[in-house]
Amino acid sequence: MKSIPTMLLAAALALAACGQKDGAANGPQAAASAPRPALTVTVAHPERQNLTREITANGNIAAWQEASVGADVGGLRLADVRVNVGDVVRKGQVLATFDAAPVQQDQAQARASLAEAEAAHADARGNAERARAVQSSGALSQQQINQYVTAEKTARARVEAARAVVGSQALRVRNTQVLAPDAGVISARMATVGQVVAPGTELFRMVRQGRLEWRGEVMAEDLPAIRAGQAVRIDLPGAPDAAAPPLTGTVRQLAPTVDPKTRFAIVYVDLPRGGPARAGMFARGRIAIGQGEALTVPQDAIVMRDGFAHVLKLGEGDRVQLLRVQTGRLAGGRVEITGGLDAGARVVVQGGAFLNDGDLVQVVADSVPKAPAAPANQAQTAIK
Repeated sequence: MKSIPTMLLAAALALAACGQKDGAANGPQAAASAPRPALTVTVAHPERQNLTREITANGNIAAWQEASVGADVGGLRLADVRVNVGDVVRKGQVLATFDAAPVQQDQAQARASLAEAEAAHADARGNAERARAVQSSGALSQQQINQYVTAEKTARARVEAARAVVGSQALRVRNTQVLAPDAGVISARMATVGQVVAPGTELFRMVRQGRLEWRGEVMAEDLPAIRAGQAVRIDLPGAPDAAAPPLTGTVRQLAPTVDPKTRFAIVYVDLPRGGPARAGMFARGRIAIGQGEALTVPQDAIVMRDGFAHVLKLGEGDRVQLLRVQTGRLAGGRVEITGGLDAGARVVVQGGAFLNDGDLVQVVADSVPKAPAAPANQAQTAIK
């Protein structure tokens, strides 16, 4: 039979063993109930950068001026067409010729009529001179003298009329050659060999001096910031190519009126000659209006939700807060923030697309490498 102290010692050991079993059983449950990070992320602080201020607009590329080349003579057959669409021509170059034979025959007839009128005028002038010579002798009456003088004047008028007809026929002969009114590029051709046209019929259309312009539509509130001489970067249709950068144009003038229906005004921008631009293209342009400091975040920090731009702000306890922000220009891998974010906040950069508001995260870095600042003339369009 055991003694009482021995029994008390055994009971104490049994209670200790039960306590160890309970602690071992509750340990995994306590560890499982602790919150676990949803994702490992990197964060960064917003930075201020000097960016080019731009106004973005859309518009058409058109000819600076178009010239319509028509027929100045009618009823003649086109004998030769010497240019085609796309040809570069100089001022005064022959574009087409008409069959000049009918007009040359009319010109010969007009010259013969002039010679006849000049002969009649010479005879009338001689009679008038003789009549004036005997006027004081009384051999001829005053009425007869006046008749000779009037005949002389009539013959002189007929000579002038015949000369005018000869000049008109000479002009018709010259007009059988269709000449370019200015240097430029042929943009349309309606002339066909063998065609008989009426006076005024359009035969060609040309872009004067080969000059093109971009007609951008800007909002009325942007007009005060736009001035003649400002640089404009034109993005032609298609993906931009590093070997073929966007065209750089220059603001020439602003339209004097604003469309009362659309509330847009037209900005006329001169484009460089000989470039890839073609009349009729629809292009997007960016008008540089100056430079200014802007608050920017890495482009990867922007999360699009429901069609709007958001960032995930790192809060207390490493939990993120989804904030809707207003974005502006994009340059050098960074996005301008125009509203909705404090300059001292920390935003999630890597992994933000998979997080929701209030998620717990694990931060592995408090900053990311800074992207090189983009040159002032390489600021891209804003994120909408």
